[in-house]
Amino acid sequence: MPRNSKEARYLEQKEGHTHWTKAKTTELDQLHDYNAFVDLGKSTPTPPGFTHIKCRFVYDMKHDGRYKARLVAGGHMTNLDKEDAYSGVVSLRTLRLALLIGELNKLNIMVGDIGNAYLESYTREKVVFTAGPEFGPLAGHTLQIVKALYGLRSSGARFHEVLAQTLKSEGFFPCKADPDLWMRPAGNCYEYICVYVDDLLVLMKDPQSFFKILKEKHGYKLKGIGEPEYHLGGDFGRDQDGTLYWGAKTYISKMLQAYQRQFDNTLPKKMSSPLDKDDHPELDESTLLTGTKIRLYQSMIGALQWAISLGRLDIAVAVMNMSRFRVAPREKHLERLKRIYGYLRKRPDGKLWFRTGIPPNENLVEVPEHDWFHSIYGDGSDIENGTDEYPPALGFMVRITTFVDANLGHCKVTGKSITGIVHLVNQTLIQFFCKLQNTVECTTYCSEFVAAKQAAEQIRDLQETLKLMGVPIEKSAWMLGDNSSVITSSTLPSSMLKKQHHSLSYHYVRCNVAHRLIKFCKIASKWNVADILTKCLPHNESWHLIQPLLFWSGDTKDCP
Repeated sequence: MPRNSKEARYLEQKEGHTHWTKAKTTELDQLHDYNAFVDLGKSTPTPPGFTHIKCRFVYDMKHDGRYKARLVAGGHMTNLDKEDAYSGVVSLRTLRLALLIGELNKLNIMVGDIGNAYLESYTREKVVFTAGPEFGPLAGHTLQIVKALYGLRSSGARFHEVLAQTLKSEGFFPCKADPDLWMRPAGNCYEYICVYVDDLLVLMKDPQSFFKILKEKHGYKLKGIGEPEYHLGGDFGRDQDGTLYWGAKTYISKMLQAYQRQFDNTLPKKMSSPLDKDDHPELDESTLLTGTKIRLYQSMIGALQWAISLGRLDIAVAVMNMSRFRVAPREKHLERLKRIYGYLRKRPDGKLWFRTGIPPNENLVEVPEHDWFHSIYGDGSDIENGTDEYPPALGFMVRITTFVDANLGHCKVTGKSITGIVHLVNQTLIQFFCKLQNTVECTTYCSEFVAAKQAAEQIRDLQETLKLMGVPIEKSAWMLGDNSSVITSSTLPSSMLKKQHHSLSYHYVRCNVAHRLIKFCKIASKWNVADILTKCLPHNESWHLIQPLLFWSGDTKDCP
């Protein structure tokens, strides 16, 4: 990729084409079509109250092979403003929830991209620049920027305001749990729009009509309208049963191509697991990396973290272990990253499956039932539901199932344990969490209680999010763990806590159990999915947990 116009001209001469020049011409034509500038005349001095900045072209190639040149303003040369300057993006968790609810309520899914999105709005910043030779007859003229040009500090916020006004005019309102999820009632359910700056993912009964309204009524220039195939770096499609999936195969392919460029055109050796079972990278004493190798390590960690964001929880604990050394990595740490790449090379096909069935938890675990009415927590009957702040619940009901686990003394240097949490809504993986605990715990009981409290907090957050999305949910979420002592302490009203430094975790979990917001149940360690987020397990010990979640097409009851 050229880093400036000089390099673009050099590459065109070297490779015998004019693609970058054509891309720049296309960009300038679009800017003139949007009346993005006001000509103040040739060599006109900067007007009072305005800031003179520089503009430059930024070059890129899209995933479909299109050459792209973008004129970007030097917003870094303007003064900071106290007002909000950004356009928000929908969280990936909210996006997964919306896709699941859309599938559950038989909504249709379409995506679309608003072309030259920022130019739909006007800037409030007072900035000018001197046009370069690419502007032809305007070269040397002082141009005032009047549209929200890419690169200006507040352009994102200006576009967000325009799009918000458009969506409100069509009956949508932002979800209180995530303001970049827009929703409106549509009979027996809600319709949703997930906004990622200028990328829209629409879940409606008739999304085609909505995009037609955006184009014909509101004048937006739209691109890439259709069913999702590649969106936000992920692959979308349906299996033979029609189940929607979201995978990372294309992204992993790009990661491996980058790996080849970085390591002398070689690919990593295929591996059956991300890291060895008994490996402790914190004990490594090999030579520290320097210079470009540190930046390479950091770049590889960043690429792996986005693969995790796209659903690859099977590498989460390995990447968590290795990301701790980003500031001062060692040579063998880099070799471990190559192993994780080798695992992804062997298994690039992992996908998130949007399965809408409700898991039969009642048949799998025994639910402790006790009378909490006379306990210090009561039974929750006197708690206000706060229904006024929630939109009316519409559509089919969903069930939350959470797996939680901890691994005592995971880090051999600090002694800290690790927490692993997996959240399913119905049979769909929605969220997962893998992190070293903030405190050092001396017993498995203590580390498991810390993990249970974190899981309970996340469950309550997930419950509130679904309610604010207008989704009917079961009052009690299912929390499944494999530590009998913690479950007994959490579910038996008469249990006493002997380790008072964990009293907050103890009371928080018990309060949620007493109020029937959480059912805390025992599951055998062999079937605790959170195990893959607390331990670097070999293939033969982890595959029965990973396969149904990421690698099984069709009904999971048929998965061996």
